[in-house]
Amino acid sequence: MQSVGEITSLLKSIPDEDIPHIVEQYKSDPRKSVLKQVEAALKRYKKYTEELDRLEAISQFENRCLSVGAKYIAGVDEVGRGPLAGPVVTAAVILKPGWKMPGINDSKKLSEKKREELYEIITKEALAYSITMEDNSVIDDINILNATLKAMKAAVEGLNIKPDVVLVDAVTIPDIDIKQQGIIKGDEKSISIAAASIIAKVTRDRLMTEMSKLYPEYDFASNKGYGTKAHIEALKVNGLCPIHRRSFTKGIL
Repeated sequence: MQSVGEITSLLKSIPDEDIPHIVEQYKSDPRKSVLKQVEAALKRYKKYTEELDRLEAISQFENRCLSVGAKYIAGVDEVGRGPLAGPVVTAAVILKPGWKMPGINDSKKLSEKKREELYEIITKEALAYSITMEDNSVIDDINILNATLKAMKAAVEGLNIKPDVVLVDAVTIPDIDIKQQGIIKGDEKSISIAAASIIAKVTRDRLMTEMSKLYPEYDFASNKGYGTKAHIEALKVNGLCPIHRRSFTKGIL
């Protein structure tokens, strides 16, 4: 008979998809400690299947496009429409057909560590991706919506593969000759848009961390340019720095 330690080690090491088959032989084991490990393994399997179902659900838009003959589907998203400082950053991503990665989600729902992990995987495994940004001077000049749309268009045009379809979070991009669909809360509903949101978020966060070294009094590494209480107090004391959005800070200063 296998020891409890051997069974515990086995159940913790087997791939999630193999759990139902493996645990079957231990369900009638009389030892409570073994049954406890069986229960833990089955909980892990339940979590695994729920994640598979979620990934399938957020791939529905892509699957629909693939079913009507589209081969290259680009997801597009932005990060940084709301901050008082820094650029708006957009990303366009073309994933391999049917590509899925456990944990991928709207970047706002992920920890910084998870976003960084997924960024490395997405940028390595995507068929193509493109990152663009418009700085605070452009935002002040043409407003944040137009700056975002301009950056989104540039991101799509910057892909080294021309997409057959573009899926965009919330908006549609003017003046592109490609089929597109704006999806409300697209970063929660489309795996391609979720991937784009992660790339855009990590890119912008890294940039704002670098800006914090140039302008330490505003603590951009922590607030990423958003209007936190501490950031607003720093503005009142120090005034604007070169990356602040003048049109966003009129009511503060």
